[in-house]
Amino acid sequence: MKSICRTHEHLSRRALLKGALRTAGGAALMNWGGLFHSDAMANEVKKSNKRCILIWLNGGCSQFETFDMKVGRPTGGVFREISTNVPGTRVCELMPRISQRMDKLTVIRSMRTSQIDHPGGIYLMHTGWSRTADTRFPEIGAIVAKYCGDAESDLPNFVKISSVGDAGSGILGPQYQPFKLNRDGALPPFSISPLSAEHEARRHGLRDFVERQYAARHRADPVRMHREAYDRARRLNNVRHVFKLDAEWEKYRDKYGDSKIGRRMMIAARLVEAGVAFVEVGQSGYDTHADNFEGHKSLVPPMEHAWAALLDDLDERGLLDDTLVVWMGEIGRTPKINNRSGRDHYVRSWTTALAGGGVKGGLVYGASDKDGIDVKEDRVTEGDFFATIYTALGIDPETENYSGVRPIPLAQFGHKVVRDILA
Repeated sequence: MKSICRTHEHLSRRALLKGALRTAGGAALMNWGGLFHSDAMANEVKKSNKRCILIWLNGGCSQFETFDMKVGRPTGGVFREISTNVPGTRVCELMPRISQRMDKLTVIRSMRTSQIDHPGGIYLMHTGWSRTADTRFPEIGAIVAKYCGDAESDLPNFVKISSVGDAGSGILGPQYQPFKLNRDGALPPFSISPLSAEHEARRHGLRDFVERQYAARHRADPVRMHREAYDRARRLNNVRHVFKLDAEWEKYRDKYGDSKIGRRMMIAARLVEAGVAFVEVGQSGYDTHADNFEGHKSLVPPMEHAWAALLDDLDERGLLDDTLVVWMGEIGRTPKINNRSGRDHYVRSWTTALAGGGVKGGLVYGASDKDGIDVKEDRVTEGDFFATIYTALGIDPETENYSGVRPIPLAQFGHKVVRDILA
């Protein structure tokens, strides 16, 4: 029997179910959070208790002054190489502590990404996608909050400390927005009510009554989300003690190094121990178009001191096996040293690093050519990188959420998971 409609006019099962959900009862279903296997995936992943800490090097740290030195070549800098605790692997002399923890790291020396400017690179390396006009891609922190976080926790599941990137939760919805701490890791002023506990309770009671009455007559997602946002703010008061870490800092100041980045990394360790799914800590200043070597000489030592302490601290507390630590910025730096003793933006071949839960230790993956101009072997794109991170955390990178009626996978189309670095 001849079909009444042509092939392209058929509805897929997904589209049919989607349309039914959108129109049932005359109400539109907003797509925040996705549909179908997305929520089921989240429930499964939560059981693994995976966590993630992102160390964000804003401006783009130089691969030549960290993990991919080219000593003796025209592109090499002024620093010496030093040996590590992994035979045959050498790093910059600015990282003596990390050199003795290379057995915990996977270093990827073959990154090639697509966005060479800061805004585009920051967006790309927070979401895994290039910015588009019609889709609000969620940051990695929002994705980890959804799939690894505890929705019932009084703590936020996505915390940022002095970091950059404004993509937020995108299509996942406001419940996965980042909670931003002050640069010193303290709670922001708006989180503290000026009212007494009695007055605060009375105010909340009145607002709850009004909102319940309104919600009974207006069954819309924005109304529900407004109430949920107030509820999360109130619940934060139950865990304020988790953020009171001055005494802890005095105890661990020497271990992490007496620096701002040291304090931030210590706070990150305590937050994941308390149950926060994703913490991003930032250090700025790496956009070294001039005085690249002096810039890295001042920035890298306190960062690597704190990073080494973070790995030790997580390991000593039994958390490293379940906590993935990601080290990266938005771009690398050029092989050519310019006339201001600086290095400019570069994305044809640069370096990132991973440690902890889900990845191997003591591994250098991929390689650049002799001058660091191009990837020599095992190229890793942004899609590959994020797909591998999600896989390490137990999240299927092909899981979809929705932007309108359009399914959006967590990692870019055409990605590959770099299985060789997974534990």
